Amino acid sequence: MGKLEKKVAVITGGNSGIGYATAKEFVAQGASVIITGRNEELLSTVSEELGVTGFVSDQSILTDIDQLVGDVKNKYGKVDVLFLNAGVASFMPLEFASEEHFDTLYNTNVKGVYFTIQKFLPIMNDGGAIIFNTSANASVGMPNTSVYASTKAALLSINKVLATELAPRKIRVNAISPGPVVTPVYGKLGLSQEELEGFSTILNKKVLLGRFGQPEEIAKGVLYIASDDASYITGTELHIDGGILVNTVIG
Repeated sequence: MGKLEKKVAVITGGNSGIGYATAKEFVAQGASVIITGRNEELLSTVSEELGVTGFVSDQSILTDIDQLVGDVKNKYGKVDVLFLNAGVASFMPLEFASEEHFDTLYNTNVKGVYFTIQKFLPIMNDGGAIIFNTSANASVGMPNTSVYASTKAALLSINKVLATELAPRKIRVNAISPGPVVTPVYGKLGLSQEELEGFSTILNKKVLLGRFGQPEEIAKGVLYIASDDASYITGTELHIDGGILVNTVIG
């Protein structure tokens, strides 16, 4: 019997990377899985491949979240696991950061995440699990990531507060903080191939295990927190980072 048998799980941003790997893991563990994405064609392909339900939704648009919650309620009634995986990454030094850069990251990574939880809460089963996907960037002080890192740090703060607020309903609220992981997000940072390779080389030297993580490794951590194996864990942050937090990133 799977660890998520008869559970309904929503994974935001399930088209690729960590979201895709987690959806695949959850299905293997018996869950009914819903994923979201902004690219309708890709979402349809991935949903069919994984055997999950896909809903087109942009986390930065609150009316999209309302529609998503309504669709999930109509199809499944209640939700047991909410994995807040969707987010955007863009790095920029302080002197060049624009208002658009700031708003884009905060609207998706903080505002969108916050209101996704709020709007799903009425259809969350008591005893359910909410999981934030944050980042080691919230803690390491990596150059040029001030806006991105601060969005992830905000989620870590919200994580602790909501763990307290939702404790009366036995809803566990936790966060995972991955280190560098092999996902398409690194191809969206606006770096040239040479810059991207240099960036990867530096990070590999700072990760104690000497490599980027695989999405499947992160998915195993998400499964643990989502399942009854973590029934006495709430308000905490699980680092899945290859040891990068004990080896300071420098410019």
